[in-house]
Amino acid sequence: MYDAVSKVPETEKLPFPYNKNRYCRYEPVEKTIEHAKVLIVNDLLRYESDISALAQREWDARVKSKLEFERKISSMACDNIAKNVNRLVRQPKTLTVHLSELAGAADAYQPDAIVMSGTYSDFDYYEPHQLESFSKFIHATKVPVLAICGAHQLVGMAFGADLRTIDDLPLAEKRADRVVEYQYRFVKISDRNDPIFNGIDDPMSGRWQDYTTQDDILRVWQNHGVQVMGVPDGFKLLATSYLCKNQMMARRAGGQIIYSVQFHLEKSFEDWSKNPTRWEHPNDSRDGRVLFENFLMLALDHHN
Repeated sequence: MYDAVSKVPETEKLPFPYNKNRYCRYEPVEKTIEHAKVLIVNDLLRYESDISALAQREWDARVKSKLEFERKISSMACDNIAKNVNRLVRQPKTLTVHLSELAGAADAYQPDAIVMSGTYSDFDYYEPHQLESFSKFIHATKVPVLAICGAHQLVGMAFGADLRTIDDLPLAEKRADRVVEYQYRFVKISDRNDPIFNGIDDPMSGRWQDYTTQDDILRVWQNHGVQVMGVPDGFKLLATSYLCKNQMMARRAGGQIIYSVQFHLEKSFEDWSKNPTRWEHPNDSRDGRVLFENFLMLALDHHN
């Protein structure tokens, strides 16, 4: 005769993974935006005409392989941004252009919003005229802009901020083997009142990290070894972290809306048909998705 199996008291929680309350709750992604016309900007290097004399000199025989790598990375980065737009908007329209084409494309395409990709190489490897052209554009445009990772640094530099490595060195002093902020990291919201954070702590949204609602913490994907030092004039700091103080900033003045983020908020969706075991990913990247959706809604409101 077998001994009776004792029943676990209702007040006693079973250890993970048996306790269902420890699982990430399923959070369906609904398309709440009817339409959006988004200009996606590839900020990486493409051709030899995009690079500076310094890059030509230092890369020398490696120029071709360097540019091939940047084109590969840019394809993935821009596709990921487009995927966000397509998953959040019922009637999406997107056009991808290179940084060197931005001003003319914005004038011709008349987008509701501009989303700028990350970068890979330091900006002194860029053809100087492209950087000057971007600086002129970003100071004048009235199209809402979302600048991601390297583009966050590009915006900061255009408005007078200095760039340093995460361990506070001039970029030219440490080109390789930099300290890198990588993978999912915690970021502290420093200005909870900005509309970009609307709904970020809504308990009905399926939010699963309790600490985030208590302490205004975002959990977002990071991959960078360069940071913007300080906050440029006319911008407001929105989020920070212990490794990188300027994680997110915004300019909402003079008819402009510019949001720039050091982290990769566009890493919001994953193709389950290619990686069906990553069941937790929609919740891992949930915070970035909310910010991306809020930016699109703010951009549309700006035009109405």
